[in-house]
Amino acid sequence: MNREERKAHIAAYKERKTVAGIYAGECTATGAHWVGRAPDLSTIRNRLEFTLGQGLHRHAGLQAAWHTHGLDAFRLKTLETIDEDLPSYVAERLLGDRLAYWCAELKAARL
Repeated sequence: MNREERKAHIAAYKERKTVAGIYAGECTATGAHWVGRAPDLSTIRNRLEFTLGQGLHRHAGLQAAWHTHGLDAFRLKTLETIDEDLPSYVAERLLGDRLAYWCAELKAARL
């Protein structure tokens, strides 16, 4: 890849739309749930798989379940997204409120 192509790829990455929202992970072997929020839901699967695979995830319960049951026992799903046109302070507040709601609804641990 030459320098101009690289610049074009970087520019395209910076201009892409991101979707913030709430996601849930479930261990199908145990039925346990974990709920988190992300400013960019498209990157969360890669982030979780990397940190869990390396044994670096900060949530000890999720990490233990991963070590015990492995990748095949986990499902990740988007629970809801938020409007991208909201001001950042409103979006942050809404994400916090919706995270609390989904943790209670699923009886899940917060990530």
